[in-house]
Amino acid sequence: MQTHPALRPGRFIQYKFLNSLFLGLSVGAVFVLYTPLSPAVFSAGGIGLAVGTLVVATQYRRILAARWFFHLSLLVELVTLSGVVAVLTFPVELPLALFVYIGYQLTFSLGNYLVRCETLLMVSVDQLRKLDVAKQAGYLLGMGAAWAIYSWLAASAHMQDRTAQVVALHWVLVVVEILVIAALWRSFHRQRLLEESSLLTR
Repeated sequence: MQTHPALRPGRFIQYKFLNSLFLGLSVGAVFVLYTPLSPAVFSAGGIGLAVGTLVVATQYRRILAARWFFHLSLLVELVTLSGVVAVLTFPVELPLALFVYIGYQLTFSLGNYLVRCETLLMVSVDQLRKLDVAKQAGYLLGMGAAWAIYSWLAASAHMQDRTAQVVALHWVLVVVEILVIAALWRSFHRQRLLEESSLLTR
């Protein structure tokens, strides 16, 4: 079975590696960023996430297509970049925490869709194996790098405040996220995206 013609599988795997690297780097930071939020916000956010995921699922017949997948993936990455830039721009207080939390909930609501669509696009079992290995490798490398950066900030840069550490890490995250967006852009044949209207009609 062949990978969807609009997708460059090698470059897409690179994109998912970088995407998982970002996730591994950032996974610990959200606990600090969310500190100003009350438990009620998380409950409301969980409801919003469930509703959002449900709404996306009802649209599968329309959006399980390469063109939609590219645009929604790009939306997710741009929302993520806006959150990273916001952390570097504004104080870690309630408005910033809400902004970052809402952004992540939006991206999470598309999570099931993105996984299903990338499976339909990749098709090849060998390519899917490489994809999952790249994801886990990126995630593990990201978590290890985050641990090393936090340790260095505390020991060598004498930065003991955890909020300051998280903000400092976001300078690394903004560079990684720009690389993620560039990798996503290179992962698709955009002319083919225009030609392909839906995977369901193939």
